[in-house]
Amino acid sequence: MVSKGKIVIIACFAGLGVMMLYFLLYANSFQPELQRVQIGLVSIKVLDVDKIDKRAHLEVKWTITNPTTVTTTISTIYYELYANGNKIGEGHYTVEDIPMAGRPALFPSGNVTLVDKFELVNTDKITNEYDAITAGQAVKYEAKGQATVESAWTLITKDFDLTLG
Repeated sequence: MVSKGKIVIIACFAGLGVMMLYFLLYANSFQPELQRVQIGLVSIKVLDVDKIDKRAHLEVKWTITNPTTVTTTISTIYYELYANGNKIGEGHYTVEDIPMAGRPALFPSGNVTLVDKFELVNTDKITNEYDAITAGQAVKYEAKGQATVESAWTLITKDFDLTLG
């Protein structure tokens, strides 16, 4: 015969298991919504040029649009930047070290602009692109990468391939 104490303990663990399964299913139910968040490349402009060290800093502006009913935030954007078809480097925007409440909020049916500073280093492989960018000539940019979209319950990694210019 099973004692009442064992039955209570078993019932508590069963209830805890059902509750954990519910939270898992509830959190995953938001993932299709988060996939609808859109990432756009707004502009890339030269901030400064260091002719001695052959480096330039670029300002990369992203726009994030949230067509969903869920408040989200972007914690990371990792990307490769291309100019006129040639890879000029990798960059990343991150606010992972900031608690979610302090990050730029992306409210339902809203948008937010995020700014990242990209360091462009002149190498033999990208001399033509570097010269065109620092001279202010017309350049076709492309950004390929991944962004992490988070809500209070779950997160997704969204791939993107964007062009500008």
